[in-house]
Amino acid sequence: MAAKSQLTLPITISAGVHVGVIVALALGISFDDKPKHLPQAQQSEPIVQAVVVDQQRINEHAEKLKKQRADTARIERERQAELDRQARKAKDEVRKEQERIKQLENQRKLKEQETLKANNAAKAAKLKEAEEKAKAQKAADLRKKQEAERQAAEKKAAEKRKAEEAAAAKKREDERKRKEEAERKRKAEEAERARQEREMAEAMAAEQVALSATRNKQVVSEVNKYTAMIKSTIQRNLVVDESMRGKSCRVFIRLAQDGFVTASQTLSGDQVVCRAAKAAINKAGRLPVSAEADVYNKMKEINLTVSPEFN
Repeated sequence: MAAKSQLTLPITISAGVHVGVIVALALGISFDDKPKHLPQAQQSEPIVQAVVVDQQRINEHAEKLKKQRADTARIERERQAELDRQARKAKDEVRKEQERIKQLENQRKLKEQETLKANNAAKAAKLKEAEEKAKAQKAADLRKKQEAERQAAEKKAAEKRKAEEAAAAKKREDERKRKEEAERKRKAEEAERARQEREMAEAMAAEQVALSATRNKQVVSEVNKYTAMIKSTIQRNLVVDESMRGKSCRVFIRLAQDGFVTASQTLSGDQVVCRAAKAAINKAGRLPVSAEADVYNKMKEINLTVSPEFN
């Protein structure tokens, strides 16, 4: 702010001088009377020269003033920079001194704390030593008492253990005898049960053989009956013509428990008959099956030969 005030006055004076010179030159050029006896060419040349010379002087003066202002500003900046540097230096020295004083104070306090700590530690050490001695004596007395109690307890435990071992040995012997008797009875019962089960199984096997033979005959009969019914159903849905006469097709059919056709496939035979048989099976959709599980199991997947019948 001070530098700005110091530069304002020289700049103002310089500007005023320039304006005054320019105005004076303008007035001198504009209002001088022209001599009546001189030729026109001789009268204008000195005026032009004067103007050029004065303008050059003005420019030189302006440059000089400009350089002075620049020098003044530079000097002011350097002066201000030096003042700032000195201020920073002084501030840094004050800060360092304050830090040194603070460090000395901290060292003094630390030394006092260390002295106090050492005194307290010495007192604590003496107190601890006395407590340790008392504790050691108490521990020694306790160990003696515990050792006596331990020996008495061990003696009592040994006597008890001996009695328990004798009782356990007797119990084990009694248990062994009881298990031997139980095992003997179990084996005898198992032998008797095995004999009875064997005789029963033999009787049931003989009966099952007889029943199986009878049932097998019944199942075969039922399978044949339902196979014939299936063939009859396919024949009813089979579209025939004379080209199929004397020809046949082998087909595979898979049936659900309700007779629904879940899959069908031609295996071999005449292609025309096979196509007709396939169409007849699909048209029927559901074929006759037995409600009895063993019969159904025999015919849930069957192979049939379809031969067109002509009336």
